[in-house]
Amino acid sequence: MSEPTVQPFRLAYVPGVTPAKWVRVWNERMPDVPIELVPVEPTAGADPLREDVADIALLRLPLQRDGLSVIPLYTEVSVVVVPKEHVFAAVDEVSVSDLADETVLHPLDDVLDWVALPGEEAFERPATTEDAISHVASEVGVLVTPQSLARLHHRRDLTYRPVVDAPASQVGLVWVTDRTTDHVDEFVGIVRGRTANSSRGRSDSEPDAESGGTSRRGERKGSTPKRRAPEPKTSRRAGTSARKRPGKPRRGRR
Repeated sequence: MSEPTVQPFRLAYVPGVTPAKWVRVWNERMPDVPIELVPVEPTAGADPLREDVADIALLRLPLQRDGLSVIPLYTEVSVVVVPKEHVFAAVDEVSVSDLADETVLHPLDDVLDWVALPGEEAFERPATTEDAISHVASEVGVLVTPQSLARLHHRRDLTYRPVVDAPASQVGLVWVTDRTTDHVDEFVGIVRGRTANSSRGRSDSEPDAESGGTSRRGERKGSTPKRRAPEPKTSRRAGTSARKRPGKPRRGRR
């Protein structure tokens, strides 16, 4: 009889996220368990996890966290993508107020949480960030997007500059809490930098995915245990007799 086929460990990821370094470590440590990369749309949210399309995912935050474990990993700088001849190309960075006179494209898959979109609104919204960048190349407008997406859709005739006060995009590691398997724990450990020699699985003292760093006894790490206060000395006046030191017997008077 043939041996049963090992199910692959499925890792979903959104555009702009590069899981290559973690995949390489997985292949070194878990050679018997293949890892399958599942690209997902940037606006899919946690649906790939809830629908069991993936075991764990690298997604953009925020998300509806009901039933999910979330570990925030890093926050990306937002940049404005412009033609190389644009005035912004001559400066190191810009602010949102600098975009007031620009036509700012707002693709349907935008991942930035704008309170109010800056600049002038374009005639129509591009379907994707990639389409928006093509519009920038045609000098239809400019685009503010996470730096990783600007790099992903890089064009030689375009450049980008940081927008210092624009909304930022945070990336997190996400999985369904009720489906926390040994393989999920292994991948979480890889992302957190746990070495192959360390104990597998979550230790009692390891911080929870959504809570701060307290130890298993609820004490802050590095805190010094309190010393017990010394017991008060007994007083002779309180009616307790003190123990006499041994010595020579007193000689009586003659």
